[in-house]
Amino acid sequence: MVKGLSRWAGHRSSWLLLFLSALALILTALYFQYEKGLAPCIMCIYQRTAMFGIMLAGLLVVLLNTLPTRVVGFAGWGISSGWGWLLAREHVDILHAPNPFFASCEIVPNFPSWAPLHEWLPAVFAAKGDCLEDSWRFMDKGMAEWMMIIFAVYFVMCITFLLIRLVGSRRF
Repeated sequence: MVKGLSRWAGHRSSWLLLFLSALALILTALYFQYEKGLAPCIMCIYQRTAMFGIMLAGLLVVLLNTLPTRVVGFAGWGISSGWGWLLAREHVDILHAPNPFFASCEIVPNFPSWAPLHEWLPAVFAAKGDCLEDSWRFMDKGMAEWMMIIFAVYFVMCITFLLIRLVGSRRF
């Protein structure tokens, strides 16, 4: 079974699944933004950026499945999912702060000057919402809490598949 999973982790189909799952979550976020009227806050935009990192990690290996791109793919997947979890956790902390007056977030995204995503693609990366807005609920959890769970699942899957890949075959 480990050998089979190890081989699958090296196939384009597994990376395509990673790409498609992240794309589906980004499209879901855009649906909530444009169809449900839930404007994303700065923390949502940062989490969306982390999801783009996961999606691009998967796309890289789908397009060019070689040892170096798999290494970069696993690194991008792990870093993006870990960073996304930290951002979602910070967002949950802001939402549950004892004094919300002191728990606020920035208004303008702090992207690097060489990649001002909010200026290049404002329809996707502009933050127009409030970090304290938490009206959407599903199974008694808000969006930030669900994003913590989603990023944790991505991170655990990344580490699991990386270990299976390393243990199950001599080649990465």
